[in-house]
Amino acid sequence: MISLNNLQQQQLDNWIDYARAQAQQGVILEYIPLLNAVDSNAFAVCILTKEEKIFSQGDTTAIVPLMSVIKPFLLLYLLDYYGAEIIFQRVGKQPSIYPFNSLLQLRQDQGFPRNPMLNSGAMSLAALLPGKDGYTRCENLRIWLNDQANCNLELEQSVLDSVKSLPNQKNQALIQELFNQGYIIEPFTTLDTYNHICCLAGNILDFAKLGMLLIDNNPNEAIVREVMLSCGLYEASQDFQNQIGLPTKSGVSGIVLSIIPQQGAIACYSPPLNFQGNSVVGLALIKLIAQYLQG
Repeated sequence: MISLNNLQQQQLDNWIDYARAQAQQGVILEYIPLLNAVDSNAFAVCILTKEEKIFSQGDTTAIVPLMSVIKPFLLLYLLDYYGAEIIFQRVGKQPSIYPFNSLLQLRQDQGFPRNPMLNSGAMSLAALLPGKDGYTRCENLRIWLNDQANCNLELEQSVLDSVKSLPNQKNQALIQELFNQGYIIEPFTTLDTYNHICCLAGNILDFAKLGMLLIDNNPNEAIVREVMLSCGLYEASQDFQNQIGLPTKSGVSGIVLSIIPQQGAIACYSPPLNFQGNSVVGLALIKLIAQYLQG
């Protein structure tokens, strides 16, 4: 594999031009009003290497909510806090061919969340965060991540208010099923926690720094990368794993985060999404970078 440090800014600029031309193939998220109002041309990318070399382009100061990109770091935190044995009594590690918010998948599995990258799996794990309420639990996770990654995540209250303004019936159905099957005991607090942590926000450098928490070979990092590789892009995960082979997580805010083990992390932001909820531009750019690294 070619070293990420050998990347040249001009190469990256050319790939960005190609990837951004794909934006018209995507659509802006509809079910969160504030995210529906973003500029479809908004863009930022940051590549951070283990040697602290930085490549970037676009609006690197834009503050964007992580949404589902928080899920690998929720898993990492709880693996550190409880250990793998306890965590995987609450959630599995198997990929799904269904969408990230599928109630059908959860019911087929008798209420046991198939993996931590699905909404149901992240909700089950959110119930394990220490704290008396959603805000406190989110704060505990935020402070830990900022300390570990030297980043500056903040709760984006305006996005949280927007999320709550149009209650997500699919997420409510997932919470009810988890409660009915005995996997959570506080449905309201669990859903509130989940909404809070998805609204943690930062800039594109913050997200690349988060990715650096997952590049080494300690057991918890390896577990998270394994789950990202097989489950991080939902029903598109298997094809992406076969074609690209990089642990990757997407979020409906337009963030895509990829890990290059032992080398660095790629964070990209572009709001237009494909039908699976993944950033069209982000995936196109990461595919180009991955092909370069594979020689």
